[in-house]
Amino acid sequence: MRIGIVCYPTFGGSGVVATELGMALANKGHEIHFITYRQPVRLALLSGKIHFHEVNVPEYPLFHYQPYELALSSKLVDMVKLHEIEVLHVHYAIPHAYAGYMAKKMLKTQGISIPMVTTLHGTDITLVGNHPFYKPAVTFSINKSDVVTSVSESLKEDTLRLFDIKKKIHVIPNFIDASKYDRTYTDCQRGMMANENERIITHVSNFRKVKRIPDVIKIFNGIQKEMPAKLIMVGEGPEREAAENLCDSLGIGEKVVFLGNSNEVDKILSFSDLFLLPSTIESFGLAALEAMINGVPVISSNSGGIPEVNKNGYSGFLSDVGNVEEMTENAIKILKDKTILDQYKKQAKEQAIKFDINNIVPIYEEIYEKAYAKAY
Repeated sequence: MRIGIVCYPTFGGSGVVATELGMALANKGHEIHFITYRQPVRLALLSGKIHFHEVNVPEYPLFHYQPYELALSSKLVDMVKLHEIEVLHVHYAIPHAYAGYMAKKMLKTQGISIPMVTTLHGTDITLVGNHPFYKPAVTFSINKSDVVTSVSESLKEDTLRLFDIKKKIHVIPNFIDASKYDRTYTDCQRGMMANENERIITHVSNFRKVKRIPDVIKIFNGIQKEMPAKLIMVGEGPEREAAENLCDSLGIGEKVVFLGNSNEVDKILSFSDLFLLPSTIESFGLAALEAMINGVPVISSNSGGIPEVNKNGYSGFLSDVGNVEEMTENAIKILKDKTILDQYKKQAKEQAIKFDINNIVPIYEEIYEKAYAKAY
């Protein structure tokens, strides 16, 4: 099939999932067209099966905020006609499903019918979408989609609770390409991150308040009091400066490394002993899954879709949001004994393999085929 994928081309989870899905579909013979304002960060290679079409937003003094939705919907119309795209798969309700619906209506006037699959990822529902200013548009966009999917059961329940949804929501979990995580790295590369006797604790996020960055640092502070350890903080965001100040105030500044955004997250995780994800809410917890496939157990909150990924007492531990003391105790429980740590590492990888992309892509293919058949 010829599939158009609309997503945010950033380090965020939805963009990563959309890009990995597109590449996997291309490997199965589908023709994939990414349509967004910048080439997605995970899209390393364009080919005969993978194409990128940039959405340009002209600058007009008339507009205080440039109308990306208008530019996107127009670009979708042009690309569907030019490349005879058969299905649109948009990631995020706003603005992508909204722009997709407008493109569908414009194409309809030209005798072209195209189904639109909308995947809900989280903040488009729980944060942006639930704002009174956007709620009517989000509700409209979801209900006007031909097929709606959600990355977790928890997010599906939130969507049905917060919005007046008439469409059936299919739960298709996020995924991991297990075949990409068989790489081995040398011990000398690990030595660049920490001393041989130090446990490596890692956190990867966009450093927003919802990630509870102070809790990450407090948990680590408790760990390093019991054993030599190093904390690797990967990502950028509004909470970074306050996090650095907290480390200094606790006297652990030399034990915490802030790397910023990185294209070597997998290498960092491959050397890690524990991953921290104490978020207020996660629609799925893709960062935890990426840690687990690298054999890294996870200490996390039990909020949102995280319990669907991190199995309590097996791939790591779950605690109530904000329970730093229990999270610290559970972290030490895993880290203090090498035999226990190795067992949790093995179990974390076993749990992650359940979400292998080869188990998920056929579900999307079936969704596309049914949507296309219904449209035509």
